Amino acid sequence: RNMSSAGPEGRKKMRECEGLIDSLVYYIQGAIADHEPNDKATENCVCILHNLSYQLEIELPESYAQSIYMQRRTISNNDKTPGCFGTRSRKVKEKQQDTPLPEEKSNPKGVESLWHSTLIRIYLSLIAKSTRNYTQEASLGALQNLTAGTGPMPFAVARTVVQKANGLPSIRAMLDSSHPAVKKTAVSLLRNLSRNTSLQNDIAREVLPDLVSILPECVPGSEVACETTASICYTLFNLTQSSSHSARLLLSTHGLPKVIAISINDSNMFSKASRAASVLLYSLWSHTDLHSAYKK
Repeated sequence: RNMSSAGPEGRKKMRECEGLIDSLVYYIQGAIADHEPNDKATENCVCILHNLSYQLEIELPESYAQSIYMQRRTISNNDKTPGCFGTRSRKVKEKQQDTPLPEEKSNPKGVESLWHSTLIRIYLSLIAKSTRNYTQEASLGALQNLTAGTGPMPFAVARTVVQKANGLPSIRAMLDSSHPAVKKTAVSLLRNLSRNTSLQNDIAREVLPDLVSILPECVPGSEVACETTASICYTLFNLTQSSSHSARLLLSTHGLPKVIAISINDSNMFSKASRAASVLLYSLWSHTDLHSAYKK
């Protein structure tokens, strides 16, 4: 577990170690089958896999990278146009999200297991069944790592989490965790998932009211809570940017006064949350059909 956090070279060596990843997955599967998701060894195994999934998209061996990203060559760099909140246009994002992964192997080996649907389902099972905070946080964190990029693999993992494995209820339950790091990681995962335009309606329907409910009445006092608040605002931004219906749902769940209160805090220490809230407000105002409701 310590060695797996030793940096890029350490991760590379461990991913290449024959049988290591397979053994970790095998152990966790056995623990879940035996209804023992809370033992310390399972926690250690998940934390190792969490670390090995960090920056996986850019650290993949060349052979995997070529097979996974072969389709991306059809995406022209000319399609990239500057936007208000990023340098990549929505058209390019949608093209990437529509790019399928190669056929998933039924019996993955080694590094292939790290993004396989079998392990994704294991993480979701541990999130739902384990009561160990570190196990929950590592499972959420592994999924966060796997959905962090912009290529076809992160979006394929996101689709598996949301649509194929029905993972949103388990993730949503973690939003009420009393452990700040677990809550923060759950929100960060939802932020990654919400970037996928094809999943935004499902995510908004399932978790938008919960996100609004955990949004504080003003900028929170701790750094972790401040980062969590910023991530909530950016997730809500993703969910409402292209959907007037989702913006109306935010309004009906009394989210607007909270967002306004967070946005007007000008303390440098908490500017991250205030800036995120301001970006969200700017986006909400773009729905001109809601202006009268906003004014009320």
